[in-house]
Amino acid sequence: MARKRRTSEYSEFWPGYVDMLSTLLMVFMFLLTIFMVAQYYVAREASGKDDALRRLTRQIGELTSLLSLEKGKATSSVNELAALQATLASLRAENSKLQGFSLDNDEKSRAAAGRLAGLSTEIDEQKKISNEAMAKVDLLNQQLLALRRQIAALNEALEASEKKDVAAQDRIKDLGSRLNAVLARQVQELQRYRSDFFGRLRELLRDRKDIRVVGDRFVFQSEVLFPSGQATMTVEGLQAIDQLADAIIELERSIPPEIDWALQVDGHTDARPISSANFPSNWELSTSRAISVVRYLVSRGVPPRRLVAAGFGEFQPLEQGATEEVLRRNRRIELKLTNR
Repeated sequence: MARKRRTSEYSEFWPGYVDMLSTLLMVFMFLLTIFMVAQYYVAREASGKDDALRRLTRQIGELTSLLSLEKGKATSSVNELAALQATLASLRAENSKLQGFSLDNDEKSRAAAGRLAGLSTEIDEQKKISNEAMAKVDLLNQQLLALRRQIAALNEALEASEKKDVAAQDRIKDLGSRLNAVLARQVQELQRYRSDFFGRLRELLRDRKDIRVVGDRFVFQSEVLFPSGQATMTVEGLQAIDQLADAIIELERSIPPEIDWALQVDGHTDARPISSANFPSNWELSTSRAISVVRYLVSRGVPPRRLVAAGFGEFQPLEQGATEEVLRRNRRIELKLTNR
């Protein structure tokens, strides 16, 4: 009866133990998969600096927890293995007692010996599995240590990069301050030359009532330079631009070469639309007039790199309204001395 009870207990215990070992192996495979995924993300997200570091730290915590769990399971496995070995020793002792029984008990003795042999084989296999599991735990520990070293190296690289960034930002701020100072100085100098230039133009064109200064721009009424709806300058317009070219050439001699200036020539029309073969809209008319002025200035010796032509159509009027006087004022060519 005692043998039957032990055999029954053993048969109930063994399937659960096998399930426990299968679970242990699956957990180890899961751990290895987690580690491989962590390695992949470490390599991919290293450039992400802070985000990669936080993810790696979180993964280390998870791996550490899983490792602690598996160590506990491995310890439990070792304890269960010791219990099986004790059971084996007890069965061997019982087998020795059976050998002193009569011949009627020989068949039972052989059956017990068979069970003992099978149990010994299973225990050997269990030892092998347990050893392999412990080896995988050791490997996982080594890989976890390598991962921590990589994180430490990444931390050092991040700190070095942050220091370089701070130094670079300081240099950029310094350069920006210097550049702003230089630009401010050049703007002030250009404003002085603009005042001289406009003063020179006022002197040259003082008898022309249809040429005036508006803000920082010198304004020619379109009728002074062009016939209505045309972009070819009149003789009177060419004479006015001759005086302008002389003033620009004189200005270029006086402005220091380090000031990068340009004379912007802007064409404007009134709000009445135009539609012809040459000028499908006011855009084309205003742009063509600005280009005509620029081309003539170049022919009179003004360097092309100092000139800019632009057309604005009717979309930047000086005055609002539809009277003839307002429309006349809005038809114009503007000159503006500016930085590039």
